[in-house]
Amino acid sequence: MGCRARDRGNIARMTGAAVVREVAVGNVRFGGGRGFALIAGPCVIESREHSLRHAAALQRICAAANVPFVFKSSFDKANRTSGGAFRGLGLEEGLAILAEVKRDLGVPVLTDVHDATQCAPCGEVVDCLQIPAFLCRQTDLLLAAAATGRAVNVKKGQFMAPEDTKNVLAKVTGAGNPNAMITERGVTFGYRTLVVDFTGFPTMRSFGQPLVFDATHAVQRPGGEGTKTGGDRTKVPFLARSAVACGIDGLFLEVHEDPDHAPSDGPNMLRLEDLPRLLRDLCAIQDALRGD
Repeated sequence: MGCRARDRGNIARMTGAAVVREVAVGNVRFGGGRGFALIAGPCVIESREHSLRHAAALQRICAAANVPFVFKSSFDKANRTSGGAFRGLGLEEGLAILAEVKRDLGVPVLTDVHDATQCAPCGEVVDCLQIPAFLCRQTDLLLAAAATGRAVNVKKGQFMAPEDTKNVLAKVTGAGNPNAMITERGVTFGYRTLVVDFTGFPTMRSFGQPLVFDATHAVQRPGGEGTKTGGDRTKVPFLARSAVACGIDGLFLEVHEDPDHAPSDGPNMLRLEDLPRLLRDLCAIQDALRGD
């Protein structure tokens, strides 16, 4: 059984969370008292065929679970542990692939931007521009993303307190774009360790914008494998279930059919075959909170 039809405001009432602004990412809505929507896909665009295959599979899984879906993949991974690591296919080819996913499957698409000059061309294609965590305070980048008029999803820096996200969101909304979301992805706790502080969730949602939780980057071990980042995907379901119980507006999962051989973030990406079971669990938690 999938998630039941969303009752506006009911999730907020059952979790004690505030109702936040509704943000549209294509035809998918985040916030406004709805249940969670899913942002999912491989970490990096590996090829046209790979992206289309994953997007189609994710679309089928999410439709079966009645979970709204946004496809995510990056044309460039600028923040890599090693200078020799695979970064992606680049802006032009990556955007062409995302445009094809959007056109052929009818699903909204999201990708990272790392430089202000990338925002305008990305805004011509994608439904949501994502600001990487290490760049979340870069004012010029935030303003350029806001200027596209597209939704802007800002990853909360691993160094940032929940209270500090208010200023980050204000840079986007203050530039005239109300379609801003913040994504929690863990906080640095000593070397190569991230922890998730669920007590910060109501603080971040109190600023009135949707809160997304990134359960896959939260299990990273940055630089933990020497020339690449490590992680532990077995912990993803535990964090995701906890976040849905807290009444999040969106869930972010990097998903791959063969993560052990993925060129980026393999150790923390969820296996595609494990997603249906996880969504069933998450929907059951959400339905229980509604009293269904």
